[in-house]
Amino acid sequence: MRDDLASRLQALEDREAIRDLIARYGPLADGGEAGDLAQLWTSDGIYAVGGMGEAQGHTAIAGLIEGAVHQRLMQDGCAHVLSPIAIELDGDDAVAVGYSVVFRHDAGEFVVERVSANRWSLQRGPRGWQVHRRDNALLDGTAAARALLSLPAARRRR
Repeated sequence: MRDDLASRLQALEDREAIRDLIARYGPLADGGEAGDLAQLWTSDGIYAVGGMGEAQGHTAIAGLIEGAVHQRLMQDGCAHVLSPIAIELDGDDAVAVGYSVVFRHDAGEFVVERVSANRWSLQRGPRGWQVHRRDNALLDGTAAARALLSLPAARRRR
């Protein structure tokens, strides 16, 4: 019973740490905190942004925030809003799936810039939970974008 309680508590703590990690992304992106945002990833982590390529490592991931596309968004006024996520834990690895919407301020109102499916592959290491890979794809009707939203266990049950 004690081991069961300890493992259930650990799972709750892991899920909360992962939710907190992912929740930090939007405010860091909108605040232009490129270095802090990049630290959400492992040192060899990858951020694959549909339609914009992949960035690997802290310097490249920070470069996405420092780049012209993101800087224009920030100058207009933007909000990266992430949905609640579904999480599947597997020891020191985890997968989380959910949605993101990027709003941009335009002519006195906010317009939707991008709506995406997101799959976060995470690892627990010496610094706690970090993103090892994030795949982000526009929800444009393609099967590839929808596939990002499926958790591994859900695929095994099919």
